[in-house]
Amino acid sequence: MIINAEGLARLYTAFSAVFNAAYQETPTWHERVAMTVPATTRIMDYKFLLDFPMVREWIGDRQISSLEPQAYQIESKDWEATIEVERNDIEDDQLGLYNPIVAALAQEAKRHPDQLMADLMLGGFATTCYDGQFFFDTDHPVGSGAASNLGGGTGTPWFLLDTSRAIKPFIFQLRRGVQLVRMDGQEDEQVFMRKKYRYGVDYRGAAAYGLWQMAYASKEALSATNYAGARATMMSLTNAEGRPLGIRPNLLVVGPSLEAQAREILQAQFIIGDPVGGGIMKNIWQGTADLLVVPELG
Repeated sequence: MIINAEGLARLYTAFSAVFNAAYQETPTWHERVAMTVPATTRIMDYKFLLDFPMVREWIGDRQISSLEPQAYQIESKDWEATIEVERNDIEDDQLGLYNPIVAALAQEAKRHPDQLMADLMLGGFATTCYDGQFFFDTDHPVGSGAASNLGGGTGTPWFLLDTSRAIKPFIFQLRRGVQLVRMDGQEDEQVFMRKKYRYGVDYRGAAAYGLWQMAYASKEALSATNYAGARATMMSLTNAEGRPLGIRPNLLVVGPSLEAQAREILQAQFIIGDPVGGGIMKNIWQGTADLLVVPELG
């Protein structure tokens, strides 16, 4: 291939086609647990409802559920990945060697928000959310009392979520979407000095915690008993006036090591009874939530 402006433009077009195809075909899971918020500025200020607005009989004046005045700001970050292509490979038409690399670049860029969500979930045991408490904690302030979204234990964590509402447990703030960029001008230093053409991907965004009421985490053994306890805890949450929030956990999120236990709880039709009672019993938890197995939680 003759290296000139026209040839390099064709190369970028070819790489873009490979990139876009791989990007579109790559599945992701972060949309299931997080609401994507388009950002218009570098820093977005989220004023979350500390108490869910609820419909009541209209007697007298309206009772207004106002957003709390304190700031909860999320700053978009810059993310990138870059590869280099040898000039000799371009001249010798060896570009087929780079197509898998460009496709892998697209897959990594598409899945990067998944990794951010996994890091967010694992970090929720020691990272504060909008109310100043750890996202997974035992004493979130609710009215004059406190509420919990955290189980006990010290083992492998698992997570039970309510993703049925408009506001989800987590936030993915997107300032600018993924784009494939190039640095292939003949006057660029790395071309002149090292015969290297650079192609990269970048975007701007951030992951953050949403409403803690929509999520529960535990490091106890993933058993039917502990799963039942998590569901009961979430469904018993109330607002400051003591009215049930109507939480309906519908998604169990686990890492690969807990997949077997999770499938047994959610998908098995029958379970074996305890050693004393014995026998086979109908599994009452079958179908009570969807299962999401996340490799990034491994």
